Amino acid sequence: MKTFLRRFENNRDLVILFGTWGIDEKAFSNLCTDNHDFILFYNYSADEPLILPEMKTYRRVTVIGWSLGVWAAEYYSRKMGIKPDLTIAINGTPVAADDKYGIPLKIFEATLDNISNYSMGKFYLRLFGTRSRFEKNRAHIPTRSEKSLQDELRWLYNRMMEPVQTGFAWDYSLIGTEDRVFRASNLVSYWSMHPETRQIIVEAPHYLFDNWNSLQELIRYVRRFRLSPFRNK
Repeated sequence: MKTFLRRFENNRDLVILFGTWGIDEKAFSNLCTDNHDFILFYNYSADEPLILPEMKTYRRVTVIGWSLGVWAAEYYSRKMGIKPDLTIAINGTPVAADDKYGIPLKIFEATLDNISNYSMGKFYLRLFGTRSRFEKNRAHIPTRSEKSLQDELRWLYNRMMEPVQTGFAWDYSLIGTEDRVFRASNLVSYWSMHPETRQIIVEAPHYLFDNWNSLQELIRYVRRFRLSPFRNK
């Protein structure tokens, strides 16, 4: 697993983002501001992450899981000693490879078995939703080898097939109705079983971060919605 860390002296807020498969820091570096520290986890593997800053030095720790990163946040957070004050799941579920609640298994496996420059071009088009948004976000597409992409997705697939009980709690689930990676209906079906998580429905594709000028702006938008009354914190 790789770690992108952006720190400034005396910052009291930390945003930790668990990214999806096939990305790197290009997808988020322009969304960071100087008044919060930022950690991105991506390119998942058995490799240990960098040594993290001491969490207790922060006033607020926000964890965002995007897409397969929702699963990754649950898988890694306890191992890393991350104790978030706010959690946001974006266009994903903890059961990422699932016919009812995630990406249908046949599609997940077909993606794994057919990684090429051509198939990745189609994947990033689905990620951004439309050709115009793809062109707008072209600079956010990583330069990674086919082997790197396949190794990461194989590792994720194998880990996802293992049962995991984490006790991780999500405050909010942000769901894009135009998502072409996770079906919005599957996302709604999963999160409807978890009334403790407040669902927020937005008209947006899988990569929806360009709807905001910064991660802090996105977080402020989400916090406008009240926590679920079933949330026990």
